[in-house]
Amino acid sequence: MMAHKNTFFPVKKTCNFRGNLFHIDSPLIMGIINLTPDSFYQGSRINSHEELVLRAETMLKEGAHILDIGACSTRPGAEQPDEDIERRRLFPALQVLRKNFPDAVLSVDTWRASIAKEAVYEYGVDMINDISAGNMDPAMFQTVAECKVPYLMMHMQGTPQTMQKNPVYQDVVQDIL
Repeated sequence: MMAHKNTFFPVKKTCNFRGNLFHIDSPLIMGIINLTPDSFYQGSRINSHEELVLRAETMLKEGAHILDIGACSTRPGAEQPDEDIERRRLFPALQVLRKNFPDAVLSVDTWRASIAKEAVYEYGVDMINDISAGNMDPAMFQTVAECKVPYLMMHMQGTPQTMQKNPVYQDVVQDIL
């Protein structure tokens, strides 16, 4: 009689950032860096490149696995800046972060596919964080597929301008899916 061979191997959940596997069986810490003057959390706002480097360094030393950089406020009621303003706020900061922290995992917080693509290809961003789940820019899913980076798909009802007008769910899971 043959002994029973154990062929069960637990699947480890991982996320690939530039060839480095991060285990996501437990939470990862994301440090949030807001480059907007009107972010809902005043303590996350960055006003200079020096402040940006210090804040990023502190977050990484305190255990952040990912730095998420955004240049459009997503607080309820926020007006979205045009694409040029987002670019002017975001890209110099990404350049500074990549230069000072070449091994850091960077995430770009944007709903614009063109911004996401440029952030990945020109500034070495490792992940796209989209508050609209592709609903505000129909090119986002194609961009994510082309860039081959992890994609964090967020959910909101409407847009930042309208998301608090009638925030009601009958069945939150069913309504989101």
